[in-house]
Amino acid sequence: MHPIISIVNLSKTYANGFEALKNVSLDVRKGEILALLGPNGAGKTTLINIVCGLVNPGSGSVKVGGFDILADYRKTRSMIGLVPQELSIDAFEPVIATVAFSRGLFGKPADPAHVEKVLKSLSLWDKRMEKVMTLSGGMKRRVLIAKALAHEPDILFLDEPTAGVDVELRHDMWTMVRALRDTGVTVILTTHYIEEAQEMADRVGIISKGELLLVEEKEVLMRTLGKKQLRIELREPLASLPPALSAHAVELADDGRTLVSTYDATADRTGINALLADLARENIAFRDLETRQSSLEDIFVDLVGGRR
Repeated sequence: MHPIISIVNLSKTYANGFEALKNVSLDVRKGEILALLGPNGAGKTTLINIVCGLVNPGSGSVKVGGFDILADYRKTRSMIGLVPQELSIDAFEPVIATVAFSRGLFGKPADPAHVEKVLKSLSLWDKRMEKVMTLSGGMKRRVLIAKALAHEPDILFLDEPTAGVDVELRHDMWTMVRALRDTGVTVILTTHYIEEAQEMADRVGIISKGELLLVEEKEVLMRTLGKKQLRIELREPLASLPPALSAHAVELADDGRTLVSTYDATADRTGINALLADLARENIAFRDLETRQSSLEDIFVDLVGGRR
């Protein structure tokens, strides 16, 4: 199956000399949720804006649905819905009018039933006659999503979709995005909330300083790069590590009350059994054992930490 978005060797340098993207290549599959993670200035928004036709590429090519974004601008733009970071909405229009107007911008005929469906799916139907200016920040962001969905796009870009949104609304949006994915809509989101990517994404891409460091299935990424940590709570604190434990990748924590061992859970030999055996030989008793799987946030920090 051909990718719904194909990006090849995409680069962008702005007039001030800032190199926002460096030879980025990426294929996005139809019907997936792809999360793009990266620190501020990494190039996430520039990448989105180029695909959406808001910023001209420097070099490279981008195709959407098999159509070139420059040669077939109208076709590719009609396939895309964009929810930007900024809350840029006509404050004096009723919700239903601003959503219906967005549909007309793409040459789609009026469809009150579709607009009603979109507003209800975002819990905006009861607010449909209220002016946008009267809504909370979270509800305004929902209106932006409704506007992006008004013309029935195949692809939805969400640039920091839950910035400034409370936890309850954030979880509601996650549910809504999954429902869109289930109908075949491709969703690409950028986020600073690692929890958001870990909760929602099928694949994760990590960008730093304009370079796409990797794109991988979320579960594969966590299994391949993720590590496990064993924390051993000791009955009596240790002033220092005994020489017998020097062969193990362990360190003392909590003022000598805890031994911490980080290991690769996929390895044939993790070394945990040998560590516990050496503890027994040294008569070092412990109260409890706890294991912790590294999170997507840990992986993200490890990958970009040295590139800032």
